Amino acid sequence: MNSQSYVSMDEFSKLDIRIGLVKEASAVLGSSKLVKLLIDLGDLGVRQVIAGIGLWYKPQELIGKQVAIVVNMQPKKILGFVSEGMILAADTASGPVLLTVEKSVEPGSKVR
Repeated sequence: MNSQSYVSMDEFSKLDIRIGLVKEASAVLGSSKLVKLLIDLGDLGVRQVIAGIGLWYKPQELIGKQVAIVVNMQPKKILGFVSEGMILAADTASGPVLLTVEKSVEPGSKVR
């Protein structure tokens, strides 16, 4: 790895990564890939996130999952819906695997 691949602790600390609880999930009409999620982030409120995971996850199996989410992403409009964060996932040969927690934590808990 060369020095251009590294980030400083200051750069990393700019990301606000929290654990959120998926309260609602539904397919986005007109897309086989997109899922609209409403995620409880505790004191930060409920955020809507549009995620391209519909080929690998059914909306109903996402409800109740605790997921890692970048909450300070600039909002982005996707197929008419505003996405207010980004769910973190690992890339695998069989598709994305959502990053979750080992034990239940309070919604909005900070990842560090």
